Amino acid sequence: MATETRSDGDISAIRDRVAKEALSWIETPYHHHAQIKGVGVDCAQLLCAVYETVGLIPHVETGHYPVDWHMHRSEEMFSGWLEKFAKPGSGKYEIGDVVLWRFGRTFSHGSIYVGDGYFVHSYIGMGVIRSRAEESPLNHREQQHWRLVI
Repeated sequence: MATETRSDGDISAIRDRVAKEALSWIETPYHHHAQIKGVGVDCAQLLCAVYETVGLIPHVETGHYPVDWHMHRSEEMFSGWLEKFAKPGSGKYEIGDVVLWRFGRTFSHGSIYVGDGYFVHSYIGMGVIRSRAEESPLNHREQQHWRLVI
């Protein structure tokens, strides 16, 4: 979390570190509630790991959440976690922004914008991938945009 004023150059460098760290997780298998690079991670834990590694957030204990919580509940659990470290985004995505996607009843799938129209996210059966909004599994899904306080 930001505690001092940063220059535009500092912010740009932080955003680049977020993208580099997110991309370093590519091909990590999907594993619910895991957070080990190269071994297993889900979409929520990927965000926690990336932002903690670059020093933007402290370690986050998300607690237990069932793999299918988004299918049976209307509680916006993901955005509740994000409200502690981010604010709703407006306008164009910037590298390092979080985008949540609606799956089931809630915005339950998290991704990190890494630039050039690409998002890094962990998806069941695919693991950590880089994809565009118009590609499966993200295509035609409602989105929420969040910007971490840098």
